[in-house]
Amino acid sequence: MTTRFATIRAAGCRRYGAVGEGGIIALDQHFPQWPGLRQVIEAGALESLAEAAKGQAVTHPTGSFAWDIPLPEPEKIICVGVNYPDRNAEYRDGQEAPPNPSLFIRFARSFSGHEAPLLRPPESEQLDYEGEIAVVIGRGGRRIDEARALDHVAALTLCMEGTIRDWVRHAKFNVTQGKNWDRLGAMGPWLVPFTDPAQIADIALVTRVNGQIRQEDRTGRMIFPTARLIAYVSTFTTLVPGDIIVTGTPTGAGARLDPPVWLKPGDVVEVEAEGIGLLRNRVEDE
Repeated sequence: MTTRFATIRAAGCRRYGAVGEGGIIALDQHFPQWPGLRQVIEAGALESLAEAAKGQAVTHPTGSFAWDIPLPEPEKIICVGVNYPDRNAEYRDGQEAPPNPSLFIRFARSFSGHEAPLLRPPESEQLDYEGEIAVVIGRGGRRIDEARALDHVAALTLCMEGTIRDWVRHAKFNVTQGKNWDRLGAMGPWLVPFTDPAQIADIALVTRVNGQIRQEDRTGRMIFPTARLIAYVSTFTTLVPGDIIVTGTPTGAGARLDPPVWLKPGDVVEVEAEGIGLLRNRVEDE
């Protein structure tokens, strides 16, 4: 099994390491030159971490730590809107698939780790879910050739891209304010090193709320595949190691149900993808 890597909080400190049987094998003290997984990725050293974890015992058993988002301090988190055909059809505007991806930015502060609460703010009850796969850039660049774009990917993780729907419609030019409430979404639980295009080419992605499937699709149906996204984004901004591209959500978000169904305190949201894992969070009021 491919070694997975996580960032955790234990005894008031942020640590990183490999996911072992029943917990985490902390590795940060072995590599003081890399204070976090972003620096590990920048050094191209995930394999070094995997080697260091071999034969090591778990240092932090499950229950003795809290999961953090895998990369707590990325330079950029770029999210893609409307990237599945059925999601495009939900807009009912009669338009075919767009020629270029719709993009927006999220801040790292808007995400929590695996098993951490999703916070519903007092300003709105319209908390919605969006399950997605996130791609972590390992090798930076500008105007990256689409044919070589996947060579720039270091790892994959999962994202619950929580949204406050009425705040997405607060103004004439929208999205940012509906997406960036503190701890509105989640990311994790871990990073899965990217070594084969098959890891993202056509895998199942599912979102469940209280055990009920709400979203289900395959990445092979994405309007803009991962390589196209990397090439497009790097046209206008330099991608750097540790940047995250959140690749879009399938149809079935709560806003599109009739009537709309919003997340409420006590609800459990799970995002699962083949070969990556399962991200779980419970909703609480802020």
